[in-house]
Amino acid sequence: MNADQTAPHVSSTRLPVSYSDIIAAHEAIRGQVIRTPCLHAKTLSEITGAEVWLKFENLQFTAAYKERGALNKLLSLNEEQRQRGVIAASAGNHSQGLSYHAARLGIPTTIVMPITTPLVKISQTQGHGATVELFGENYDEAYAHARTLEAERNLTFVHPFDDPYVIAGQGTVAVEMLEDMPGLDMLCVPIGGGGLISGCSIAAKHMKPDIEVIGVQAALYPSMYGKLKGESMICEGDSLAEGISVKAPGELTFQIVEQMVDDIVLVAEAELERSVAMLLGIEKTVVEGAGAAGLAALLTHPDRFRGRKVGLPLCGGNIDTRLLANVLLRDLARNGRLARLRIRLKDRPGQLMKVTQIFLEHQVNILEVSHQRIFSSLPAKGLITDVECETRDGQHLERLLDGLRGEGFDVSMVELA
Repeated sequence: MNADQTAPHVSSTRLPVSYSDIIAAHEAIRGQVIRTPCLHAKTLSEITGAEVWLKFENLQFTAAYKERGALNKLLSLNEEQRQRGVIAASAGNHSQGLSYHAARLGIPTTIVMPITTPLVKISQTQGHGATVELFGENYDEAYAHARTLEAERNLTFVHPFDDPYVIAGQGTVAVEMLEDMPGLDMLCVPIGGGGLISGCSIAAKHMKPDIEVIGVQAALYPSMYGKLKGESMICEGDSLAEGISVKAPGELTFQIVEQMVDDIVLVAEAELERSVAMLLGIEKTVVEGAGAAGLAALLTHPDRFRGRKVGLPLCGGNIDTRLLANVLLRDLARNGRLARLRIRLKDRPGQLMKVTQIFLEHQVNILEVSHQRIFSSLPAKGLITDVECETRDGQHLERLLDGLRGEGFDVSMVELA
């Protein structure tokens, strides 16, 4: 190191959470949350060129790591605070983790959710014993209302990420990872508000000072990434990684990330979809978009991770089943196993039969056929047929396309967005 260089991550100010806080949290929540496995992913390692280790936080009772921080916060309350109860604003994993453990501990819980929250999430939270109040069109309005109720009812607000006890609880993920696999030299951690990566970076840097901690954000919501760079970046859109779709990071978490995290990378929606599908197809585990963000980073930035021993926390598994089905079908389409072909036909007998014979010759299964005569730019005697089909792989699809074109048909792929 040159004389004018300084060692990375030397804190100029005291961090709001210490390693001893995380170890205290680890002891406090022991036996009350699942110590999830951290396992080597052989096939994913071969695909990415890194040695990949997965921490299965999607196996928690509420299917997300959020239980850790919520429980640690609840255990910090005195008896009077417990009797009065707690309140939070959340439509996601935080609400379920907090509600579940508060009910176990006999602590009344109120969760404020936007009125647009899907019924299934409301029902799940109520099922864990919480009182749900619907307010506002979005999270910000629900959050403001929860803070108002906090003051009016003398409740304790439990922030989803910007709280020292919550951060310390989330840091226990990294403690367990490095206890189980001390050879890790890099963690790749999803970032929303920053609670998970804040706790994990403090724990990891203490246990193994030379380890790298890399954050990953959805490209649609680069809030922490932009704040670190001093840039105002647009945060909007319908991301698959809704659990990390946060417009503004926390103040405490930003202070920690600024000092402790080595780098942040961004991932596109297509890679998030691909990663969810790969984790289900290869590892046989269901993760939500945020839970797949670490793998998406390895696929998007392979040179950054190649040859390293990388730990990926699969931070949650709460994904809507219909959305998961769409992700899987879209992945089949991207891999050439499902395709929609647009074929231009002449308006004469036998044309469609000839097309189906070519499909038969190539042993391609036809799933759906639709004709279009009216809404078309073709001449009045022209028509378009869309054929949705199932093939073995991309090469099989290419052979079918060659066969159709070889018989004189004008055919094109209807591509995914």
